[in-house]
Amino acid sequence: MTRIDFYILQDVDLSAMRRFACRLAAKAVGSGHRAYVHTSNATAAAEMDELLWCYPDNRMIPHGLVGQPEAIGAPVVIGHDDATDWDGLLINLAREIPVFFGRFDRVAEIVVDESKSMGRDHYKFYRDRGYPLFHHDLDEWET
Repeated sequence: MTRIDFYILQDVDLSAMRRFACRLAAKAVGSGHRAYVHTSNATAAAEMDELLWCYPDNRMIPHGLVGQPEAIGAPVVIGHDDATDWDGLLINLAREIPVFFGRFDRVAEIVVDESKSMGRDHYKFYRDRGYPLFHHDLDEWET
């Protein structure tokens, strides 16, 4: 059964959510795993693509956008539609829970002040369906 991890950041804005997603992706790659970063739309996917080129500092995370040549064989792929050939870690940055989340071994939901309501809705969705839920309260995670 898919494990759901909620990362509760003591940050206010959504940019912290995206930066933390980069850190999760880097950690997955460093551990030999693959990650799929799911966004709400093509614009958000392109923003994550740009951010992964420069964050965290001094670290290049091999990645690509779904449908682009760079995504072939990349350990991190960013998309906003279907994640057909992916498993491993799903980092969900979208407002909605993707219908394909059950394909993944793990799902990471990142919560900041601006997204608390969405985080509660996602938590209830997973809880009501019996998925194993884990919480990680993080403060000063960028230091």
